[in-house]
Amino acid sequence: MNRQIAAFLRLTVLAGALCLPPGQASASGREDHEQARQALEAGQIQPLSRILERVGRLYPGQVLEVELEREQGRWLYEIKLLLPDGRLLKAEVDARSGEVLGTKRRQSRSGAAGER
Repeated sequence: MNRQIAAFLRLTVLAGALCLPPGQASASGREDHEQARQALEAGQIQPLSRILERVGRLYPGQVLEVELEREQGRWLYEIKLLLPDGRLLKAEVDARSGEVLGTKRRQSRSGAAGER
């Protein structure tokens, strides 16, 4: 994983932790990190670097934010990108298979949305 992405992910986790009530920030951050590490070691998710490579081939742009979530027993990466034309793209990716499950595009200023 390149240093910019790693630094950005640390900032994203820190920002999320700051939004939690006092006393939960550090515990929750460790638990999330530990769950992600265990899922990777168990083969339940692919490494983020592999996912970003795949998404980058489909949707070239600058990665703005990445979240790893577990929804209904399934690990998902939610990746927000700034596309070369200035639009924002949110891609939902199956963390195990790397399949892009869906995308949403939005103009960066007007807020117009489109789905694919």
